[in-house]
Amino acid sequence: MIEIVTVSALTAFLAAVGNGAAGEVGKQLLVSTGTLVRRTLGRETPLPATAEGREALARQMHARLSDEGGRSGEWALLLRSLPDAAVALRPVAGLPPAARDFTDRENVLRQLKREATRAAAGRPRVALLHGPPGIGTTAVALHWGAAQIARYPDGQFYVDLRDAAGEGGLEPAAVLLRLLRQMGVEPERIPPTETGREQLYRRLTAGRRALVVIDHASSVAQVRQLVPATPEVFLLVVASGPPFALEALRIAVPPLGERDALRMLRKVAGPETVARAKPRLPALLDTCAGNAFALKAAAMRLFAEGTAEEMNDEPDCPEVSHASARSHPVHTVAREACRRLGPEPARLCRLTALGGWPAIDARLASDAAAVTEAEAARMLAEAADAQLVEPVGDGRYRFRPEVRRHLADAAGPEHGIPECFAAVSRVLDGLLNRALHAAHAALPQSWRTEPAPARGTPYGGAAEGMAALLAEAGNLVRAVSVADEYQHIGTALRLARALWPLQLKAGHWDEVLPALRIAARCADEHQPRTRMAGALHFQLGHCLGELGRWEEAEHAVRAAVAGERAAGHVRGEASSVEFLGLLSLYRWRYEAAYERFVEAEGIYRRIGPGQEGAADLPRALALIERHQGRALRGLGRLAESRLRLEAARDFFAERGEAYNQARTLTDLAETLHDAGEHAEALTRIAEAERLLSPEQATVHLGYLARLRLRCEAARSR
Repeated sequence: MIEIVTVSALTAFLAAVGNGAAGEVGKQLLVSTGTLVRRTLGRETPLPATAEGREALARQMHARLSDEGGRSGEWALLLRSLPDAAVALRPVAGLPPAARDFTDRENVLRQLKREATRAAAGRPRVALLHGPPGIGTTAVALHWGAAQIARYPDGQFYVDLRDAAGEGGLEPAAVLLRLLRQMGVEPERIPPTETGREQLYRRLTAGRRALVVIDHASSVAQVRQLVPATPEVFLLVVASGPPFALEALRIAVPPLGERDALRMLRKVAGPETVARAKPRLPALLDTCAGNAFALKAAAMRLFAEGTAEEMNDEPDCPEVSHASARSHPVHTVAREACRRLGPEPARLCRLTALGGWPAIDARLASDAAAVTEAEAARMLAEAADAQLVEPVGDGRYRFRPEVRRHLADAAGPEHGIPECFAAVSRVLDGLLNRALHAAHAALPQSWRTEPAPARGTPYGGAAEGMAALLAEAGNLVRAVSVADEYQHIGTALRLARALWPLQLKAGHWDEVLPALRIAARCADEHQPRTRMAGALHFQLGHCLGELGRWEEAEHAVRAAVAGERAAGHVRGEASSVEFLGLLSLYRWRYEAAYERFVEAEGIYRRIGPGQEGAADLPRALALIERHQGRALRGLGRLAESRLRLEAARDFFAERGEAYNQARTLTDLAETLHDAGEHAEALTRIAEAERLLSPEQATVHLGYLARLRLRCEAARSR
């Protein structure tokens, strides 16, 4: 019986495969789909890049299937093998806890309720909360959400964008990535492309009742794709500052009135403390200007001061006029906190604020202020008590954005440009040293990471080094930008190279991409036609390729080839040409892919005994043989493909590389399946399954199980 495969089913499948090619298994399905497309149409057809292109290709294939019918069953089996249906909405954490001292905002809360409960009438439910820094926009969102748990049984999802490692904020694709993680999607099931992530987000929320809160959004681009298409999903966007042009109900969070300001002071400091401070209250309320952050900081200060006599002896902010304080109440809080902390802790906070670091700890602060880590830890704890920094766990802190801006702006006038420059330089040197140690520990055999420096403390092994990179990832990405800004070009380039384990082993492509763009530009400007330029363009191309940005990736890798060739770095040139072949393979350009793999093999073979890369040459050639076998399969040259893949399999088996052996056996099974040798293909599948650890290769094992079903169905026909 011939199974019917519709145009719409083919179009949806092509979209899912093209947008969902994350990781090795996603690419395996991508390459196999392209191979079947070629066999169906009898010609090479590049991977379509647009929705229109996918639909056009689906129509062409449907016409051929309707005429011949022979491959309909094969396509039906392949369509059923797509694993995306297993992805389900699964709340991970919910909203952070609401503030105990929340006060008033009744009008704002009514507006939120009205938007959340109105008749949908075809209009998405979206609200944009906005107000000046410190006014309490986040507190409103969390307080309202805490009272709405029953309204949203499918989950409340919260993403905070303020720790982005750059002034421009996160790209839309990175915002989607964070949201999907909060929705419980496993990393290997998150599509690499922005389009694929948006489609998955919409599929997960279709027909659901959920609340999505995006905090500290800075542009409409970050949240436009999150506007819900289902009526019972409510998108609540929070902006610290003026509103932007999002199609939403815009709700301004106003300053607290005097009565509510007093109520907040009493909640935080206690009624007795506020009563003892009565003589100072008019000036204090005027200074805080209804700003929730300023009021809370003032209340904490009142509580800490203790007695009425002490409070009356020391007026608030004597150096600041009330008019100035009312214009910038958050700045006033920061100035007052610095004054009360004393010169050394205030200096540490100002110098640490200069880099705009997403997170700070005692080690980073000690570098900034040139003090011991113990002294830095003590000062950071004092700064947290004074509301200058916020603890985020594991001995790390962060600045509120407006507080950080004020401290950084004050650093130059207070301490002088040379000291500020030296502080940032010390932090960059410290981050670079730790990054080099961590990257070498994470990938000790890789020639793409520098040797560990003599200075500093080595990490205990690959796991410890990788954990250190992951913990410091935001600061390292930010450091590349800061190093560029401060013209520490060599530091910027070396920091970016140290990000290689994050993109290779941890899949942090979205996170490292901004830093790699900066570093590649710096290399072109300051060190063109060098090994460093080639390496950084390779990393950039790898990152872009993993994100499905094929054209940009190819441009970057061609620049890598040029840089490595100009520098006379044979291994780097061969590796870059090899990656060009992989980019062609993933775009279904099998002829070009095979040509690049043959070219790369020729370049590798120029490495003679004793030369750089000679020890790695046998393994590199085995990988090239595997890639040639994959390209030959795409070209329909199945006998040649089998020979290349069997040679690669034997090499990996002899070397005891179980995972690479299993990957090659998977390729070989698919080649045998294409050739109609289904029984032998099933044997290779069983061999691959035995080599894979269920704990570490769940996705690959799932792919093999679906391939087994296709082979068994084909054998029974």
